[in-house]
Amino acid sequence: MDFPKFQTVKVEVADDVAWVTMNRPDKRNAMSPQMHQEMIAALGALAEAPEAKMLVLTGAGDSWSAGQDIELFFRNLDDKPLEKRRAILASQEWRWNQLAHFPKPTIAMVNGFCYGAAFTPLVACDFAIAAEDAKFGLSEINWGILPGGLVAKVMLDACSYRDAKWYALTGEPFDGRVAAQIRLVNFAVPRAKLREETVKLAKMLLAKNPQVYKSVKEVMHHVRGMDVEQATDYLKAKEMEMRFLDREQGRTQGMKQFLDEKAYRPGLETYKRG
Repeated sequence: MDFPKFQTVKVEVADDVAWVTMNRPDKRNAMSPQMHQEMIAALGALAEAPEAKMLVLTGAGDSWSAGQDIELFFRNLDDKPLEKRRAILASQEWRWNQLAHFPKPTIAMVNGFCYGAAFTPLVACDFAIAAEDAKFGLSEINWGILPGGLVAKVMLDACSYRDAKWYALTGEPFDGRVAAQIRLVNFAVPRAKLREETVKLAKMLLAKNPQVYKSVKEVMHHVRGMDVEQATDYLKAKEMEMRFLDREQGRTQGMKQFLDEKAYRPGLETYKRG
């Protein structure tokens, strides 16, 4: 994949981490139809790239993303039904389908404005860290549309009903500290420490067994909508699948290092991978 050819997405891979940047800083990284197509291509390539063992999603300049580009995604496509349909499908594909099911760890590093449609990829990432002064908002109600495209759904999944309803119905903005309080993000840090804390988390996740991580991620995603009987059967099958696919044989190594070698404490750390 020739990442430099992208105009609205920037990809850099360093120390096993793919840094994917929404790159329209003059428009607060508002998402255009072109960005959606380029993101699909970038995420598809990175999912298979051996040099990229995890992904960090961020924004260029002082914004994460201001949401959908009102002119390019809405007004310009209102009388072009085929192009609009393609843009909607592309938007949904990377913001949720690819990110929520990405086979490697993902972190949203929220460095600034995060509005509307940007909430979907935010929640789709495994983890989210925000600058304390980052600005969030569901401003859809202020200009006559719904928080659609999964935004209302993911907000309710991530936050309490009262918090989600408050911000969707008032359009009131909030900062990174509040985003952490309502659990929209995992935690917020001073802007100067944002990248440092993101790298720290990335290093911790890279130490995990990748197949076990992928399987646990899939389990946490799917069992939420299951009843007890369904979850029990699914988890049994998933455990068998994971052990079959795990080339490192993490279960065997973990027990050996703990019970026989006394080399680590599973309640406090990951087993020592080869």
